[in-house]
Amino acid sequence: MGSEQQSIKRVVVLGAAGRMGRAIIRSLVEEKVPGLELAGAVDLWDASGLGEDAGVVSGTRAAGVSMGSDLAAVTPDAEVVIDFSSHVATSGNAERIAEWGCGWVIGTTGLNDEEMDAVRAAAHKVPVVMAGNMSLGINLLCTLIEAGAKALRGRGYDVEVVERHHRRKKDAPSGTALMLARSAAEGCGWDLDQVRRDGRSGHTGERPDKEIGIHAVRGGGIVGEHTLTFAGEGEVLEFTHRALSRETFALGALQAAKWLEGRDPGLYSMRDVLGV
Repeated sequence: MGSEQQSIKRVVVLGAAGRMGRAIIRSLVEEKVPGLELAGAVDLWDASGLGEDAGVVSGTRAAGVSMGSDLAAVTPDAEVVIDFSSHVATSGNAERIAEWGCGWVIGTTGLNDEEMDAVRAAAHKVPVVMAGNMSLGINLLCTLIEAGAKALRGRGYDVEVVERHHRRKKDAPSGTALMLARSAAEGCGWDLDQVRRDGRSGHTGERPDKEIGIHAVRGGGIVGEHTLTFAGEGEVLEFTHRALSRETFALGALQAAKWLEGRDPGLYSMRDVLGV
């Protein structure tokens, strides 16, 4: 019994009041992934539910952990931080998380180059899993898209990505759309930054051969839908993923948290976690 207790990893959820944060807390409290327990729930000082039980706020049973705003009060004694906060908070906390020495699972998207540098610096000291999407399906899809792009390279197929999300999503294009586009670019032997085009407007002229278009739709309560298209002159091949529940991403994040145990410092992806 004692050894089982020692194997349980304490998890702090950063961005706990958000939709993903609450989904992760529900999965932790309901023990959807054994071996993990909620040790802290942290969000901004003005977040809803502050001071209340994090489990109850998240729509499940009491967790015995209050929603707070002080990351330093709960993280030094934890093994893993699961971070679905904001690009500013993620980069701003990187140095402290590295000093505390805990593993770090990052689902935050929209980081710029400077903010990513802060994450990379932390990964020299602690193991970090970072992904724009933590579902098994999306990460398997990335592998299939890369293989498809490699097979179709130079055969006249254009690549386009369309992503659809709820009206409250703050960044565009989504991190998942960029994952899919990057997989296609790698299969084609291209640098995504050189060929990426976000939307089109006005007199654009003919589409060049070496281009990946990315288009964002926002509306209602769409959890997440992504379609990557290979468009040829005589046929169209589409890869589509539809998320039906945020629990899909929450379970992936928790699996990543368990996978970090015993890992060397470094920046890992969900494809590392899932072995695809």
